[in-house]
Amino acid sequence: MVVLAQISDLHLDGTERATERATRVMDYLAGRERPVDAVLVTGDIADHGAESEYEQAAGILTGPFPVLTCPGNHDVRQAYRKALLREPASDGPVNRLHHVAGTAILMCDATIPGRDEGLLAPETVEWLASALDGLDDDIPALIAFHQPPVRLHHPLPDDSRLQQPEDLAELLAAHPQVVAVLTGHAHTAAASTFAGRPLLVAPAITWNLRLPWEAGEPVADQPPGIAFHILDDERRLTTHYRVVP
Repeated sequence: MVVLAQISDLHLDGTERATERATRVMDYLAGRERPVDAVLVTGDIADHGAESEYEQAAGILTGPFPVLTCPGNHDVRQAYRKALLREPASDGPVNRLHHVAGTAILMCDATIPGRDEGLLAPETVEWLASALDGLDDDIPALIAFHQPPVRLHHPLPDDSRLQQPEDLAELLAAHPQVVAVLTGHAHTAAASTFAGRPLLVAPAITWNLRLPWEAGEPVADQPPGIAFHILDDERRLTTHYRVVP
């Protein structure tokens, strides 16, 4: 069994509010009696894509567990690589394969520089196919990126969702070991399906949306949220959503 925490949309900008909320969540995760096996951060780590924001993120996103990240539409690849990953700066997609407790976790770059909508570029689709082809049949896999590939019935995320989702659907059809797809971007916790797989959307750390049929202001002043994913020995994924007061 593997237990993963997924957080998203920190939008670190140097302000006290963003810093406190992100730090509170990481302290909460680090203080658990049974630490999670890894923390997944599905994009919009920085708000403006500045190196200083990623330097701050590097200090916050630590704990007694691996912290695995992918970029979102607010992130900037060169600064992300240089200040967060401590790698040479470059403009190519940031794709990484991680192995955690017998599970392959593919953190993908679905961003289009300068745009809000997402796209799995041809080189990312090729990388995904190659990485999945290289796994043993008995290794389950999770794919994570930022923009959801389906409508969530809120105009803000729906206007900037993943483009050309058929490319991902074709990839999933050829790779049955992929258990689920994990995304962020929507600023609301959600569960749906895509290409016959669970699609699980993490709530945001910075602020959350109210749905169109909910009362109140469009942006809800709610506590930051976390998705806990439990993948059992039967490859059944169970997700629990929690807030951190």
